[in-house]
Amino acid sequence: MLRGVRIFVVSLAMLFIASSLLGPAKAGPGNPPGEFPTATPIQHLVVIFQENISFDHYFATYPNALNPSGEPPFYAAPGTPTVDGLSGGLLTSNPNDLNPNNGGGAANPFRLDRSQAYTADQDHDYEPEQMAFDAGLMDLFPASVGSAGPPPDAPPLPVTTTGLTMGYFDGNTVTALWNYAQHFALNDNSYGTTFGPSSPGAINLIAGQTNGVSASRNGSSVLVDGGGGSQTLISDADPIGDLCSSPTKAQVSMAGNNIGTLLSNAGITWGWFEGGFNLNIVNSNGTSGCNRSTTSAVTNVTETDYIPHHEPFQYYSSTQNLTHARPSSVLAIGHNGDGANHQYDINDFFAAVSAGNFPAVSFLKAPGYEDSHAGYSDPLDEQTFIVQVINFLEQQPEWKSTAVVINYDDSDGWYDHQMGPIMNQSTSADDALTGAGACGNGDTALPGVSSGVTHAQGRCGYGPRLPLLVVSSWARHNFVDHTVTSQTSIIHFIEDNWLKSQRIGQGSFDAITNSISNMFDFGGANNNDQGFGSAQGNNSKLFLDPSTGEPQ
Repeated sequence: MLRGVRIFVVSLAMLFIASSLLGPAKAGPGNPPGEFPTATPIQHLVVIFQENISFDHYFATYPNALNPSGEPPFYAAPGTPTVDGLSGGLLTSNPNDLNPNNGGGAANPFRLDRSQAYTADQDHDYEPEQMAFDAGLMDLFPASVGSAGPPPDAPPLPVTTTGLTMGYFDGNTVTALWNYAQHFALNDNSYGTTFGPSSPGAINLIAGQTNGVSASRNGSSVLVDGGGGSQTLISDADPIGDLCSSPTKAQVSMAGNNIGTLLSNAGITWGWFEGGFNLNIVNSNGTSGCNRSTTSAVTNVTETDYIPHHEPFQYYSSTQNLTHARPSSVLAIGHNGDGANHQYDINDFFAAVSAGNFPAVSFLKAPGYEDSHAGYSDPLDEQTFIVQVINFLEQQPEWKSTAVVINYDDSDGWYDHQMGPIMNQSTSADDALTGAGACGNGDTALPGVSSGVTHAQGRCGYGPRLPLLVVSSWARHNFVDHTVTSQTSIIHFIEDNWLKSQRIGQGSFDAITNSISNMFDFGGANNNDQGFGSAQGNNSKLFLDPSTGEPQ
């Protein structure tokens, strides 16, 4: 057994102990896992949904890494394609360095060293992100969204200014993601469905619609007038009623459908699995309940494991589990009719899959310290989580019919040079892409949740460019996809694969976004010269070291 895999098996044993409060195993209702008819060979989709990364922040110079001494090296295989990243004038004469409105933060993009993995959180709210885009000039990032370090020391000088937003990592820090990209599929033309931070990003992932706020508490700063008496969510808010929601923070509930509702109605097994959701566990540091926390060895920051505004299904009455009720058994996980209502702890995912109960669709959210959110998490802790998940899945008999999608909720305000197409116009008071109160021009208009809202405002999108990777036996090998996609492209694929292309409706972006299907090869010859990827679904695997991201 591989060393990294052996370590992970030990950690799984600890996870199973933590899951021991489940009732005795008993068969769940409905079809056995893996036996739901699918339009493709993918019978299990696992979506690892991380936090706050722009495409250039992780892949600006892919596949070329600096490879300094003492850092995990990355050397591109012959024929590795390039991406729409940073080179030439974008590196040496960048508009963000030349624009005097950026003041002392004016800077060219610069490489962040592996030792600088812990960075300050940038501004990533709805209006400031649009202002940074400056009508497509992409030249006001330091002035609009930049925050100074950590890291605290120069070089490079910009880390101590708002120019930190121009920093990027390469394959010596995000080594695992670069290795997954080289052996599987990467998209360099994928965007946040709209502008804004975590809550809108997470809700777009599952519903493609941030209009339709049905109730709100503690202020209106997170909302805009959506038209026709409706409201649209544009910023972070906790779910109303979640036991862990903060009583002092903004809270909302959402109306309308989401992908979970559709899957449940069709009897398809699914679940959202988030770190810290099980309130019965006591961490090694003595924390428990909603206050369960972990201190990162990289950042030395203590962060709660469960973050309510990262859990999108809690906003909807059809899919919420506000009391964090536990599943009745391991074999009930993913099935309809159980008190947990498809909302689980991250430990429950490993327990269910190991017990032979692999849901058809699984959304995974890391504990806070591993979710990559700048300010409390980092790319090295994130790497450990992602690699452990994929190493675990590659050991399962279902791997040959499994696909893992790695995607992000928002850009954190990190610089990216590429503006996507505006698929929905907006003229709310918080829009600022092409002028005060304006986002784009033209007649593109998506309705709201209510039938009386013909064009829901506060949904300017597409937003910033984000990383998107597919790791699977069926993924194209060493492939860069240029198809325009968004967060909602993932549910578009789910709908096509399990639901006969049924759409959510009510103005969801799922109706106008492309699928992620071009990142797969389900027929014809595939480039299999390295033994990875196959149109025949060969059991291609890439085990990586969780610490270094290097192949084992």
